Amino acid sequence: MLEMDQDTKFALLVVGLPLAGLVYCAMIIAFLLNSSWGRDHPLITGIGFGVVPFAIAATIWIRASAKAYQKSQPQKTDSQIK
Repeated sequence: MLEMDQDTKFALLVVGLPLAGLVYCAMIIAFLLNSSWGRDHPLITGIGFGVVPFAIAATIWIRASAKAYQKSQPQKTDSQIK
């Protein structure tokens, strides 16, 4: 995985996240303008487009939590594992 310093991560968060949100909103609008099915089924469309960012955020949260948990646990040696 890419190693980034704290400034690069912060810049990506501040600039990249809003831009990604705008692109995602544009995709939703384009879908609704071009798809009669999407306009006819607003509940399904809304749930579908709502699950995607939630799933991405949950994945990032769980990975970060697992990484922090692993760092907080003491490393076991081979003699302790047996």
